[in-house]
Parts: sequence; C-alpha cells; structure tokens
Amino acid sequence: MTTFGVNAFGVGTGRQRYDTMVDLARDAEAAGCSAVWTSELYSRSATIPMAMLAAGTSTIQIGTNIAYGVGRSPLMWAAEARDLDELSGGRIILGLGNGTPKMMEAWHGVSGEAPAARMAELLTVLKKLWQLHEGPVDHDGRFYTVHIAPTSDVPEPVRPTIPIWIAGVNKLMLRTAGEHADGLVGHPMFTSEYIRGPVADELAVGAARSGRDPRDVTIMGIRMCAIDDDVEVARRQAAYAIGQYAASRVYDRLFDLHGWSAEQRVIRQAARDRDTEALIRAVSDDMIDTISIACRPDEFTRKLAEIPPEFDHLDLVAPPWGLSDAQTRAINTEILTGLRQHLSTTVPA
Repeated sequence: MTTFGVNAFGVGTGRQRYDTMVDLARDAEAAGCSAVWTSELYSRSATIPMAMLAAGTSTIQIGTNIAYGVGRSPLMWAAEARDLDELSGGRIILGLGNGTPKMMEAWHGVSGEAPAARMAELLTVLKKLWQLHEGPVDHDGRFYTVHIAPTSDVPEPVRPTIPIWIAGVNKLMLRTAGEHADGLVGHPMFTSEYIRGPVADELAVGAARSGRDPRDVTIMGIRMCAIDDDVEVARRQAAYAIGQYAASRVYDRLFDLHGWSAEQRVIRQAARDRDTEALIRAVSDDMIDTISIACRPDEFTRKLAEIPPEFDHLDLVAPPWGLSDAQTRAINTEILTGLRQHLSTTVPA
C-alpha cells in the first residue's frame, strides 16, 4: 500500500516561518501521513528545518527531498545525520541529490564530472562513518578522502543504519540507487509507466551488482497537486509547472516513452521565447492527467484513490512554479484535508 507525505512549507519570516512548518508537520502527523519532507536550494538549508520538525513532532518520519550531497563533506553529513536522528528518536530519512553538473560546479564549487559515481562513493563513505563508534575510518577514493581516528569514545547512533535515498532520473543514477541506496527519490515528472519501464529496468541492473532484490529499494514519487474551485485555473497551474520541467532535456526519455516528444519540442521553444501562454497551451491534457492531479477540492480524495500502485511512497506537493505563498499554503491545506479523508478509509483503525 502506498504511504503518503507532504512538504513542510513555511510562510512568513523569522521564527514564524519555522513555526508554520512545524504546524503543517503536526497536521500531517495527525492526518496519518508517514513522512514530512524538507528541501534545500541556494538560499535555504534542509537540515535546520529538520531539527525544528524533529523537536515539534512525535511519530512522523522526517526526510530531505532533497538535500545536496555535494553541499557538505561526508564527515559533516554523517555528523548532522547522527544529531538529527538522535533528536527525532530515529525518524530521519536522508534524501540526497547532486543537482545538475552545472549546479555542482556553479553552486558548490566542485567538478560536475561523473555525478552518479560521486554519489555512489558518498554513500559508501557515509555508511562507514555511521559506524565510527566501532573505530577509525580510512577512505581514499576518486572524489573523497577521509582519515579519522576518534580521540575519545564515539556514542553509538540511535539506529545501526540510517535510510539513505537518492534522487535519480536517468540510467546511471538509477543504477546507483539500485546498487547502493535504500530508496529512490523520484521526480515530479515520474509517471507510473516510467516507473514500470526505465526505472524498474535500471534499478534491477544496479541491484544485481550488489546481489540484492530491487524490491528492497523504496520508490518515492512526487505528485504535483493543483487544487482550485475553478478547475481550469488548477489545470493551468499544473500545465505551467509541467512546462518548466519539460523544457529540460533531462526528461527526454520520459516524454519519448509517452509519445509526447513533439509537444516537448514546442514547450522547449516556448520556454526559449519566454512565451508563457504558448508553453501552457503546448502541455496536453494527457500530460496534466498523467503527471499531476488538477481538480476541485471536492474531487481530490477520489483522485487520490485513483493513483496507480507503482509508488511505495508519494509526496504530495503544490506546483513549485508560478504560485504565491498564499496559493501554495491554500493547496497544502486542501492536500491535508483530502489525505485525512483518504487515509481514514484505507488504513485500518
């Protein structure tokens, strides 16, 4: 059965922003969600909000969707993860991604070379550092060099392992997830067909390398939800967000799989021309209905029941493009209202 989560979206400034994130997380916990997620960008970290969420909730899992693997050294990732897992009582999911090679170079000052190989090595080092209480860690690799011999006792972490999920869309990163990760953080553009096809194929290749069952890798999806009393407004919101992603060549394989390549070329040209209306028009009804949920509030619970079963966990988010904070908060309220009703009828008492 698919479990559900939401993103901890905060509004306001200063402490208010964090308080609203915790309020949303508590509402998600009360609604029966299994996880609440934070993310980071060039202006916000994921780990600081996680500490607030850990202190302000009791049972819900707290994950990063995503945090930049290249943004911290392996040692600091392991140290922060240990602290967060201890603070939360063992509820942290470490979701990591590298971003694009350009982002790696321009934002983080590291080479964009071989991001999948870098991620695989990072996970290897993190797993070693998680066992630092057992003794020194020595690693000399292609991307990371770590030599640390503790000078005093290191407390054991609250769990013998921490779940690490990685973001991936294309072949090499999907194989890395299959070989090394506990879960795959899918993209908002992921469809059920893409999960059953390329994702399943490449996860299996990676899992075979490490001699494990690909079903051991949790598959997380992210479903954009545009909810408005005017369904045409909702569909425009979804189309605009889909168009922002579709302009990238990263998703060519997905669009080709669905027979949407011609529309994608139109979207890409509209994005180059900065023609918003042409971009929205080029996003077909089939794309909107396959990739997102766009509906009125009274239809949302029914739409949740229609989601195909390929995702082990599904993070429901407002479209990340083109909305004001007030619009995003209103959609999050509708998401939680619908989830509360859906989960009350699908989860045994």
